[in-house]
Amino acid sequence: MKISASIYSGKDKDLVCLVQELDAHRVNFFHIDCNDDITVFDDIRTIREISKTPIDLHLISPNPEKYYALIEELKIENVTLQFENITHAIDVPDSIRSAMGLAIVSETDIEIFEKFKDRFSFILFMATTPGESGGKFNKQNFKKINDFRSKYAGKKIHVDGGINEELSFILRNMGVNVVVIGSFLFRNDFIGSALLQLKSDDVEGHYLVRDFMLESDDTPILKANSVTFYDVLKSIEDYRMGFTSIVDDEGVMLGIITNADVRKSLMRNYEHLKNIPVSDMINRDPAYVYDYETVTDILNYIKSLDFPVLFMPVLNEKRKLVGAIKFNNLIKGES
Repeated sequence: MKISASIYSGKDKDLVCLVQELDAHRVNFFHIDCNDDITVFDDIRTIREISKTPIDLHLISPNPEKYYALIEELKIENVTLQFENITHAIDVPDSIRSAMGLAIVSETDIEIFEKFKDRFSFILFMATTPGESGGKFNKQNFKKINDFRSKYAGKKIHVDGGINEELSFILRNMGVNVVVIGSFLFRNDFIGSALLQLKSDDVEGHYLVRDFMLESDDTPILKANSVTFYDVLKSIEDYRMGFTSIVDDEGVMLGIITNADVRKSLMRNYEHLKNIPVSDMINRDPAYVYDYETVTDILNYIKSLDFPVLFMPVLNEKRKLVGAIKFNNLIKGES
């Protein structure tokens, strides 16, 4: 996950000195908010003179087209338009080679991205009230991020607002590509220290698993009383998560079947492939978490295991399966 440092959150520092300090710590982007203010582009010119770090421009204007010539001239790498401020149809000319993104506030449905998907390559979730420095992250964005990733698998996800070290961990785990960091970065005495905290896995838990897990509708689940070997293979293939969960008629988890479990069962029953019982494949003692546990609880549990974890089912207090969490994005690293 990449970090886009919100330049105007560091108001107490000279622009040149701030850029040089952020470059020394190798931030990935300089995030610049332009609230319909053309003088912002003077700052971008100054940055261009002293830095090669890509610009991440957030353009908040009812008429973004009046800035297109400047965007093209300065070869700005990322340009995000604020959906709620747009008053008419937008046609971004092909001469602008920037990666185009659409920003939406927490109350706006992700469905509005549909009419922008052919030209825009990412979405920016504004997880706090726009313009409110130090605001609190709105938890409803967790579900929106999961829903967007499912619906628009090829598009990137950026998040801005209220991000601290715990949220950084969660968002990395959810596969977010870029986070915009403002007040957290500059309220620390040392920018380098804040950046290290954002990339750390040693976090204090306040959010619960149920806040950010993949819900049951988005995870592979099969009922034990009617499942076939083909069902298992199709479930693993369709969801592309490397496993499927097995539950009883009440939704209580009986176990999971992973790619490895299928392979081991095939080896054990090689002489009788047509008659492999699904029950032979079920791992009835898998790693799992409860939906009321925190990030800290998860990390402590993972550290106690003697095998690597790519995913875990999520149970409620009655041991019913309610979702899953994946860890492959942490393993893949930055994207």
